[in-house]
Amino acid sequence: MNVDVLYLGPMDNCTYLVTEGTEALLVDPAWDMTAVEQALHRGNLSLLGVFFTHGHFDHVKFSQQLLERTAVKGYLEEKDVALAGLDVSLLHTYHGEQTFHLGPFDIHVIPTPGHTAGSVCLQIGTALFTGDTLFPGACGRVDLPSSNPRDMRQSLVKLAGLPEDTQIFAGHRYGGKCSSTIGYERLKNPFMRNALRDKENL
Repeated sequence: MNVDVLYLGPMDNCTYLVTEGTEALLVDPAWDMTAVEQALHRGNLSLLGVFFTHGHFDHVKFSQQLLERTAVKGYLEEKDVALAGLDVSLLHTYHGEQTFHLGPFDIHVIPTPGHTAGSVCLQIGTALFTGDTLFPGACGRVDLPSSNPRDMRQSLVKLAGLPEDTQIFAGHRYGGKCSSTIGYERLKNPFMRNALRDKENL
């Protein structure tokens, strides 16, 4: 499995192209659908699904155009459907933890509310797409509508329990990087460390 990142838009967003052979998934395509479609065409790739980690505008902006042109479903947790504002007929909505099987991919959905009520992380093999839940050295904002600081702490504790070698791919390139490992974040990320310290109070 290969993971390529497209840096798109004015907010250091990371869109991920996940491939196995000529089959592909997209995670959080936003802002520039021309660049996204060009990446698919360059690799002669067959797009199987589009997954959103949450419904904020900067992670879904213009993605409806892509869904309409490709006739591929967008997968979004039902609590964030209204937030995303996408045409529901283009979506496969779901609730809670589950696994989707698309071609060669097993996509395990881990609910991680906190940044939004419907935020999820997507585990595909040893890769974990964390959206705005977990960044290298930081976590997502919890002062926005449908955010919840207590839920974020619980989500960080949940992620800290994953294998140390799990590679994280975050939703923004804040501080110049968007990738790390769970093991490193468990040791160095102050938000995850504080959540683990306080987990008995959660």
